[in-house]
Amino acid sequence: MNNIFSDRITDVPKSFIREILKVAVDEEVISFAGGLPNRDLFPVEELKKATELVFEKTGPAALQYSNSEGSIELRKFISDRYKLKLNLTIPVENILITSGSQQGLDLLGKTFLNEGDDIIIEEPGYLGAIQAFSVYKSRFNPVKVHEEGMDVEALYHVFQGRNPKLIYTVPNFQNPSGISYSEENRKAVAGILQSEKIFLIEDDPYGDLRYTGQPKSSFSQILPDKTIMLGSFSKTVVPGFRLGWIVASGDIYEKLLIAKQASDLHTNQFAQCVIAEYLAMGNFDAHVSRIKKAYDLQRKAMIMSIQKHFPANVEFTHPEGGMFLWVSLPNSISSMKLFNIAIKNKVAFVPGNPFYIGKTETNTLRLNFSNVDEATIEVGIARLGKAIEELLDGS
Repeated sequence: MNNIFSDRITDVPKSFIREILKVAVDEEVISFAGGLPNRDLFPVEELKKATELVFEKTGPAALQYSNSEGSIELRKFISDRYKLKLNLTIPVENILITSGSQQGLDLLGKTFLNEGDDIIIEEPGYLGAIQAFSVYKSRFNPVKVHEEGMDVEALYHVFQGRNPKLIYTVPNFQNPSGISYSEENRKAVAGILQSEKIFLIEDDPYGDLRYTGQPKSSFSQILPDKTIMLGSFSKTVVPGFRLGWIVASGDIYEKLLIAKQASDLHTNQFAQCVIAEYLAMGNFDAHVSRIKKAYDLQRKAMIMSIQKHFPANVEFTHPEGGMFLWVSLPNSISSMKLFNIAIKNKVAFVPGNPFYIGKTETNTLRLNFSNVDEATIEVGIARLGKAIEELLDGS
């Protein structure tokens, strides 16, 4: 029966995180696994009002087919925000609305990648990108990331004998590690790419969620002719609407638009209208400030709980924003073995394995702090600390 399926889909892994979430459905399990915003902070009443306004103002038009590029109001808001936040001038006609930034990754794969083409990704890297690009049977070239960003020497060596078409990055509060590229690291990465025939994908779903430290330059400012940007409303408004965008220009935009039309004609028109109406109310910045305050408290609670409950030889990152931090166990300790113990102790996380290419055992794991309140974080990290101690005692 297997030969009925395409070669393209046969080797693509399931979403490891989605599978873990099935295991963690027990209400007694405290889950740090999913990359979920806190639903208690969703602007429910404002979106309800926005929905009513859409019907009052637009009526049936909001329920009709629409253009593939996306809502002009939504694209104008995104353009204005790039100018306000990054001093980037992004024409509205360079913005393509997508069904979440995950579709953006798929469209980029369709547009650029043939079987066997080389692509550079971060190590550890975003599982959603690994899954999306795996469909196109590309050849991954992982480059390690550290506290300052991407390993520049390792990046340089990729180009000795390879000709990658794309490099995928999450430079702000990276998923899964939580690290951010320093200003110096961004410039060093851009310096290597400047003379290469390659495009850099700057995925920035967490950029608005900075809690400490200073904002850094976008690659679009440092490497303007080679940067394609991805953005999303999933982390700042709601994920259920599945609204994201791509910023590209010229021939790249046109090819992405064709790929978009072939995929779904256009992104959910009604959801675009509701989000656009919500944004027009002018409460977006106040909402972002509210979730930043809450997530920062949760981030601090997790760091303090780790310092209190984890063994001293367990290392972890200190993210300046976003939704995740990254834990490194002693070298001989398997995070998958830890996961099996932790589930019995009613706490879940994502082992590091799926964030790497070709690794079945790692000593790393990802923790999400945005979806669990401070008191629950304390309880969950205490349970996880006991599981680590149990594993260390038995190793």
